[in-house]
Amino acid sequence: MDKLKMHSPNLVDQNIDKMVELFPNCITEAKDELGQLKKSIDFDLLKQELSRHIVDGPQERYQLNWPGKREALLTANAPIAKTLRPCREESVNFDSTENLFIEGDNLDALKLLQETYLGKVKVIYIDPPYNTGNDFIYEDDFAENVDSYVKRSNQRDDRGNRLVANTESNGRFHSDWLSLMYSRIKLAKDYLSEDGVMLISIDEDEVVNLKKICNECFGENNFVATIVWEKGRKNDARLVSVGHEYLLIIAKNKNYLKDKDIKWREPKPGAKEINDEYLRLVSTHEGDTVSIQQGIRNFYAYLPRNHPSRKHSRYNKVDKYGLWRDDNMSWPGGGGASL
Repeated sequence: MDKLKMHSPNLVDQNIDKMVELFPNCITEAKDELGQLKKSIDFDLLKQELSRHIVDGPQERYQLNWPGKREALLTANAPIAKTLRPCREESVNFDSTENLFIEGDNLDALKLLQETYLGKVKVIYIDPPYNTGNDFIYEDDFAENVDSYVKRSNQRDDRGNRLVANTESNGRFHSDWLSLMYSRIKLAKDYLSEDGVMLISIDEDEVVNLKKICNECFGENNFVATIVWEKGRKNDARLVSVGHEYLLIIAKNKNYLKDKDIKWREPKPGAKEINDEYLRLVSTHEGDTVSIQQGIRNFYAYLPRNHPSRKHSRYNKVDKYGLWRDDNMSWPGGGGASL
């Protein structure tokens, strides 16, 4: 038998759902009179959608904003009265190891380690919750006793804080995730050395917002790249099977990397030998391009067939004696295509 619903439908929520279909760009997240986040309508933007002329409204500016952003900034800057406690009984070679494993809230740990590691870290890798709607990503502090069942079912952490799933239906789907990430990325940035970089894994649900946060914390000019990497394919999607995720790379100071000529790419096998030979010929023949050309020809002529340097020429011919040869080869500085 069907159970009776003991309340009438929430018409406001139904109307907002209808607005999502008609004007998805007008749907936002805002706080209600009780300070709780919920789905809301940007009425200024809705007025513009329904008007044939420009409607007066708040001053426009280019920015990423959400309910709770100022609180996240305050949280990042606020000091804490905590300390790290060594666990020697759970450690291996505690006094001699050069590695450190910290268990606890990562925001607290970032604050506690600032004085020791500020500006000294080369690489930071972050693997955050992807905000898929099923992740337990934030705490909701209730004054209730810890129950073994809710703890076993991952509804509470070891300190008794209730863990709340960040589902799309809770009205604060993006805002809580943004606040979670913003304060931590802002703190972690200060750990990086001038040549340091941060790498963050993410999927398509929040990759756009994550990049905007990084641009705000680091400066847009320090964004390096978004790498797409292949993951396992289950081929169980209803529409499109997404077989990839993303890795965002942000530098502490990209101009510093350029000025110091810091390269991350591995040199191609054989390329260094060609460059060294070319520089030697230039130094020996002092601008005599004919002699430099002949020297390059001789260099290639006596290379073994399997030598990696031979892969960097557009020509790769071998004569009847097993020697490399081509009469139309170009060489560095000779006016033709480079090797």
